[in-house]
Amino acid sequence: MELPPSLRHAVDRALDGIALSDLKRAADRLSQRYRAEVRDGRFHLSDDLAARAYLATRLPATFAAVRSSMEAVAEALPDFAPVTALDVGAGPGTALWAASDCWASLDDALLIEGSPAIRAVGETLSQAAAPARIVWRAGDATGDLPGLEQRDLVTLAYVLDELAEPARDRLVDRLWSLTAGTLLIVEPGTPAGWARIVRARQRLVAAGAHLVAPCVHSAACPLAAPDWCHFSRRVARSRLHRMAKGAEVPWEDEKFVYIAASRQPGARPDARIIAPPWSAGNGRIGFKLCGRDGTRTERILGKRDGAAFKAARRLDWGDGLSTPDQPEV
Repeated sequence: MELPPSLRHAVDRALDGIALSDLKRAADRLSQRYRAEVRDGRFHLSDDLAARAYLATRLPATFAAVRSSMEAVAEALPDFAPVTALDVGAGPGTALWAASDCWASLDDALLIEGSPAIRAVGETLSQAAAPARIVWRAGDATGDLPGLEQRDLVTLAYVLDELAEPARDRLVDRLWSLTAGTLLIVEPGTPAGWARIVRARQRLVAAGAHLVAPCVHSAACPLAAPDWCHFSRRVARSRLHRMAKGAEVPWEDEKFVYIAASRQPGARPDARIIAPPWSAGNGRIGFKLCGRDGTRTERILGKRDGAAFKAARRLDWGDGLSTPDQPEV
């Protein structure tokens, strides 16, 4: 997946003139903070250089994760056409760009971000975005978020990992109260990220939300450590992206996990592939599935399964199956 052309051009303008050596140092510091999930009271994106390093090295991957999650929402809710959106912890406006790329109906977006550095960068980038009305506001995700009205689409991407557990719970509850249509939460695809999503999922189910993606049921998650539910999207790296990361491969795989909850039920498959398909030998393909009955199962398909096997060869991690025995074509 690549950034939309208008966003890519805006990012290129934002990075123009910055010394590569400075960008690489800032990118290394940022990567260390993210990997360690540092919570020291400081914003990860605390200054202008860190914000621009994020554009070069993390924005393409986070955009891909959020956009892929929104694709799943659009499939589950084909009639969902959000006009208004709220994004909390907006960063450089990643969810805004992904949502406007997914839903042409989007016209009014409110973005709340606490870091002045990344908010300033996001405001500049969003001048090239599609929605007619875009408002940026300084705000603390751990606060009460007062004075807000419900919005059709509410998003929270890569934010819960920066908060303590009580603050996460309060924020999930508050965002659901502000959701008129669908709430989407995205986290890094790590065991810790999955645990945060599972907790948010529990609270949303208890509040009466309809889970529309990726879950195919509202029962307790059947996975247990060391397994965890997560997905992957391949991201194209620009030349600057590779140079800032000191990488040679022109792509990277972003692992992420998400939950989408709606006021209305969505169309859900009977099962979803929750791990990379594997070779089971003799030309057979193995799948780890999560089914509507709330159980985890494994299925092996080979050439003797005919059409089901042919369809299965086109399926990948995260895809839905129409029935546990017959992959969706």
